[in-house]
Amino acid sequence: MRIIVGLGNPGNKYARTRHNVGFMVVDQLAEEYRIPFVEEGLYLIGKGGIGGQESVLLKPLTYMNRSGTAVKRVLRKMNIFSDGPGDSLIVIHDDLDLVPGIIRLRRNGSSGGHRGIESIIQETGTRDFVRVKVGIGREEGRPVEEYVLGTFSPSEKKLIKDAIINAAEAVCIIVTEGIEKAMNRFNRSTARI
Repeated sequence: MRIIVGLGNPGNKYARTRHNVGFMVVDQLAEEYRIPFVEEGLYLIGKGGIGGQESVLLKPLTYMNRSGTAVKRVLRKMNIFSDGPGDSLIVIHDDLDLVPGIIRLRRNGSSGGHRGIESIIQETGTRDFVRVKVGIGREEGRPVEEYVLGTFSPSEKKLIKDAIINAAEAVCIIVTEGIEKAMNRFNRSTARI
């Protein structure tokens, strides 16, 4: 069982913002694999098969800074929390330090200043989970909070559309072939795949 979490903020106000790229990737997976979402309190959840593997798609409704609350609840519900999530938990999120359109995969590590990841680390008590990072870049002189809650520029939209498709493919490879194969493919260069 894999729990695939897209990070973002709920509601139409945030739907197309840079900070919601994690939601966008999970929506792409839901569409590709015909997995419907249902609302269960703190989150939207969808259960189905990805590449023949039983998977759960999750979109926390707790807002970015409290994402860990929903993730912890689902890990406990699925009896994954007690063993430590490891490769069973895949979290997709935006990354300011990657240029728009680039994706990077990591097996574990620090939050890198991402508040959604920090919330998951604090709530679960572990850094041991897979991250799929989608680059959104930075804008010099613009406050970070304002930038991440802004929408993509016309020049970024095609890059992000491709990145969403690539990130969804990376998740599928993680689920079916493992994180190492996915990292070898998607981390190999700075080129957009």
